[in-house]
Order: sequence, then structure tokens, then C-alpha cells
Amino acid sequence: MPDAAKMRGDTETIESPALASTLVAYRSAFEHSWSDDDDLEQVRFCVLDCETTGLDPKRHRIVSMGAVAVTEGQIDLGDHLEVLLRVRFNTAATLVHGITRSETQSALEESEALSALLRYLGDGVIVGHHIGHDLAMIDAALARYGDERLRNRHLDTGQLTLALIEEGAFGPEPGLEDLSLDGLCRFFGVVPHDRHTAPGDAFLTALILLRLLRVAARSGRATLAELLRPPASNAYRHSP
Repeated sequence: MPDAAKMRGDTETIESPALASTLVAYRSAFEHSWSDDDDLEQVRFCVLDCETTGLDPKRHRIVSMGAVAVTEGQIDLGDHLEVLLRVRFNTAATLVHGITRSETQSALEESEALSALLRYLGDGVIVGHHIGHDLAMIDAALARYGDERLRNRHLDTGQLTLALIEEGAFGPEPGLEDLSLDGLCRFFGVVPHDRHTAPGDAFLTALILLRLLRVAARSGRATLAELLRPPASNAYRHSP
């Protein structure tokens, strides 16, 4: 496999023995993982959100990560992750997430945060809103330490909502046009508390997921493969 650092044009890969050890255990978690036919009640969903210094995975960095598990149709508050990373400098995104450089002086280094994330995830199915951005940021961070990428299956709540709309799962006129996280919170009656923080947005997305799982079940999506089936349309544009 090509060296990720060389593909990026970097001179060398950052060494992190601790992360390398974590990656060994992470890879082994997928030797016996979820199958397409698994009932959704059996699956461990890891609802994830990242706050970042910007939107470009090549230039920007992760500031914080939050996650909470959904299993057996319930949010498991005892199965959660909250990680703050050291920030090198403030950016315009600081006005959104509110995390400043001075507040992160005792926070984790990137490799430590990645180790914590991978230990938490295991082979869980990652769920998020606009999850492609989060996955790209994490993969870019992992690439700084070698050629590893996230191996987890993943689900975007916006895409799932669009797929269910297309199938008529919400009725003939659902009145659901805003597929942003704020729009889904309004539609499902979820109070957007602690918005634009990683743990807060992860919890809000988990609440949305629970509602979508109930709608999906009524629509006949009872297995993991059926839940992950994408919408036929390309109308969803990953609204944050």
C-alpha cells in the first residue's frame, strides 16, 4: 500500500507508538463484525460529532469530538466519549464552537485523541449528521501517522431522512424540507440544547436517530443493510 505521507507530499509520517498499538486492537475488532442481516436492535451505533478549525481536511484540524452510543433502541449515556484536543491557533470557527487556544493548553494531543476515539468506536456503526465531513477530518488526522483509515460502516441521518421521505414513510406531505440538524430538531420536536458543541450535537443526533429508527422500522427497514441503503435521489447536500 502506498505510504500516505508520501502521497500527501509530506517528508515523513509522525511516529506515535501508542496510536500504533491502538490501531492493532482496532483492526482486530473487524475480524468478526456486524453483518448485513443483523437486526438493528443488536447493533451498537456510535453517534459522533467533531468540531473543527474549518472545513478543509487538508488544512484544518479537529478541536473536539463527542459521541454517544445507541443500542437496543435506546441512548446509552454510560457509553459515551468526550475529547478535547490542543488548539494551536484560533480561527473563525472559534466563533461557532467557542473553543479557544487558551482553553486547550492541557488538552490531548492529536494522536492521543485518535487513540481514545478508536478505543471507543471499536467496530460500532458510526452515525452523524453531515458525517462525511467528520469522517474526512478523522481520516486526514490518521493519515498523518500512517496509512490507516476508519473502517467502520457509517450512516448519515440526513441521507436516511431523505430516503425515508422518498419511500413515503412520513406520509404523502411530510412538510420536511429542511434536512439540516436544526431542521430535523424542529420537525421531531427536539430542543437544540448545547448546539455546536461536539457532545451536544452528538446527543441531538442520537435523539434524531431514535426517531428515524422508529420510522424506518415502520417502513420495513429492519436490518443493517436495509438501514444503510442510500436514497435514490441526490437531493441531499449534507446540510450541517
